[in-house]
Amino acid sequence: MNDRTDPMARLSGNPLIAANELLAFVVEMMAFGILAWAGWAWADGGFPGAVLGAVLLGAAITLWGLFAAPRARFQVGAAGVLAVKALVLLGSAAALFSVGSTAFAVVFTVVVVLNTAVLEFHRRR
Repeated sequence: MNDRTDPMARLSGNPLIAANELLAFVVEMMAFGILAWAGWAWADGGFPGAVLGAVLLGAAITLWGLFAAPRARFQVGAAGVLAVKALVLLGSAAALFSVGSTAFAVVFTVVVVLNTAVLEFHRRR
């Protein structure tokens, strides 16, 4: 494996990039949790909310694992990966907005966009 394909090689050179990669992971996990929580809220809680939350969570994780994960089942290129990330991450921001967490949605969106832009810039160098 060379430096281009080895994710750990990217992390060892620049601590800011390593911190950004960690932030990306935290944002991704938050997005999954937000989608589950929004599904629960949309169905007014209870069993239907738990089912909708689980379905949204499962769909997002499946989509991410198939197309956007570092070891994704299907290699769709950079544009495809960014499309899946946009769908899941910005979809979770829209879900936040829809359940009334406007300020959190705005902050989350700004963090997602800046973090993704920085990481993609450094991945393409």
